[in-house]
Amino acid sequence: MFSRVLIGLSMFFSHQSFGQFLYEQQLKLLYKNTVPVISAANLNKLLQANKLVYLLDIRSSREYAVSHLAGARFINHETFKAEQIKNIPKNAKVVVYCSVGVRSEQVGEKLIKAGYQQVHNLYGGIFSWKNEGFPVVNQQQQPTDSVHTYNKYWSVWLRNGIKVYE
Repeated sequence: MFSRVLIGLSMFFSHQSFGQFLYEQQLKLLYKNTVPVISAANLNKLLQANKLVYLLDIRSSREYAVSHLAGARFINHETFKAEQIKNIPKNAKVVVYCSVGVRSEQVGEKLIKAGYQQVHNLYGGIFSWKNEGFPVVNQQQQPTDSVHTYNKYWSVWLRNGIKVYE
């Protein structure tokens, strides 16, 4: 019996599952839960079904240049104003994302306040997107494995891809 418990614990605390567990705990601490979230898998299903989704990458221009979700529009979170996206209908599905979802949650709050009705924050950001094996593209719209991880500290949460940071 004891050996079964140890085997179960060792499986739970394997590098990948324990890392995911810690990542989930980190997100619970960071998110204010003011913007509905969408999982990477559910967003991918929408995109694969050719559903109209406005993707807003609200990281820095350096982060966006390294890689982003195909079709995403760059919007700097530091200078964001709702007027920048006035061409997006207020009833359209809008998904905001950043590295892990904190900065995008802040922009999502502003979008909701501006009257956007279907705003979602990509849960876990581009890190979760890439960790789950979904593609990203570089500035030339070519597939890449590189992801800007904001800094060395945050890079530990990217498990699937080439880590880029200054």
